[in-house]
Amino acid sequence: MSKVLVWLSGGVDSAVAAYLLQQQWYEVIPWFMKNYAEEDNPHCHTREDRDSAREVCAHLWLGELQIFDFREEYNRRIIDYIYEEYKKWRTPNPDVLCNSLVKFDLFAEEAKKLWCDFVATGHYARVARVTSDKLLVTSKLLRWVDTNKDQSYFLSQLSQEQLAMSLFPLGELTKEEVREIAHQIWLPNADRPDSQWLCFIGDVPIKEFLARQFPKKVGDVLDMDGKKIGTHEGAYFYTRGQRHGFQTPMRAYVVDTDVEANTITVVTDREDERLLTKTFGVSEWHWIGEERSLPYSTSVKIRYRQLEPVGATLTSSALWASPSGKENQLLCELEEGQRGMASGQFVVAYDGDEVIGSGVIELFPLS
Repeated sequence: MSKVLVWLSGGVDSAVAAYLLQQQWYEVIPWFMKNYAEEDNPHCHTREDRDSAREVCAHLWLGELQIFDFREEYNRRIIDYIYEEYKKWRTPNPDVLCNSLVKFDLFAEEAKKLWCDFVATGHYARVARVTSDKLLVTSKLLRWVDTNKDQSYFLSQLSQEQLAMSLFPLGELTKEEVREIAHQIWLPNADRPDSQWLCFIGDVPIKEFLARQFPKKVGDVLDMDGKKIGTHEGAYFYTRGQRHGFQTPMRAYVVDTDVEANTITVVTDREDERLLTKTFGVSEWHWIGEERSLPYSTSVKIRYRQLEPVGATLTSSALWASPSGKENQLLCELEEGQRGMASGQFVVAYDGDEVIGSGVIELFPLS
């Protein structure tokens, strides 16, 4: 009997994942990660999530819930990363790195200590094992069957070693089917709402979270001629394409930010071509499996909520150097310009349903 360490988040997805593995005769070891806990913070759901996970354990007869305290590592690897990125006027996506650096890194190390064969989560994604002529097994990360909630985007920085140990039991089910199973087996959290908040921090507004490191600092909103037309609360908080959170007499859209001068520059036309990005740099590029020869035609997503990838070409970065000094650089040219892109977010590349790699977006300065 194979042994699997299952992450119970307190939500219905991971609970159903644990149940399905039981039905497949895995020995299921339930665990919960304590990554972020502020007892006095009304936005922090750690205690509520833990209690829900314990109820699931009791209901499914899984035994005692293992609780791993990763607060120190999470603070160093994720919280500090968020703050450092915003200091550079970059909008990070901590959920991507939380998977590769915490859930499937620290998680896998604990699994090995417990002599587990696999780790499993309630992510909506699929893994396919492919054996080559030389009997080498490669793990392919695939999009979920329902593109509306596909979470392969968040798993795009996983390594072959991490994927080889990973099981995603919900990969062939729709969300409706997961809820139906939860009700059929009377799970105590069957009707618990899906979490929408930032990683493990809770449903705290991002501006409130950032205010702990970046106090409000009123600055000028400028038009393209450099004329002041309004005020804002701190240049760190704004990204290209944003149209909320600053004061102007008309609707406007951010096209540029100067953190040192604490100014943001805006345009008033939503169709302004400066709001669109077609060519951008990519740093820290990571191939999940086989490395492709460049230039390479693919399709990419530049944000999680983008339902379908757009056509793109990945090329060498010989004519571009990342201003952040980060490595593994590429250039990405989109077939169609995309609105509201932000440096620090992840671009994820696909070959059909297969996720082939991802990297960090590095927008070029406006000319």
